[in-house]
Amino acid sequence: MKAKIVYASMTGNDEDMAEILEEDLQDLGFDTDSTEVAFADASDYLESDLCIFITYTYGEGTMTDEIADFYDQLKELDLTGKYFAVMGSGDKTYGEHFCENVFDYQSAFLACGATEITAPVTIENSPDDEAIAAIDHAAEEMADKLDA
Repeated sequence: MKAKIVYASMTGNDEDMAEILEEDLQDLGFDTDSTEVAFADASDYLESDLCIFITYTYGEGTMTDEIADFYDQLKELDLTGKYFAVMGSGDKTYGEHFCENVFDYQSAFLACGATEITAPVTIENSPDDEAIAAIDHAAEEMADKLDA
């Protein structure tokens, strides 16, 4: 089972999330590939069974250029038959905008015909023990549903 992880990370928090998830999925039998969004193209997902996007939300929900460009590419794809998961970090001081870009990507994947395999994982700032447990749980759920 092939999993493609694309992540956007300004402070390193989402890169940490991607590394934790990649290790989990490898331990569960997935063939994984992880790429920072600046070096990825959304069409990379066409070669995978499981499409994962990990992003931060900047301020009041504004997508930075690199995230917005990838988002626009993603919306052009047909991902019917693929599974997806979204994760990301944010800052709860932004209230209703907390992790807003994670949910923007969730909507985009659904619009592309992909099937959501686990609920979005959102964390505040850097991954602590509770966040790591949530990422681990999501990876296990992915493996269980896909029999990786």
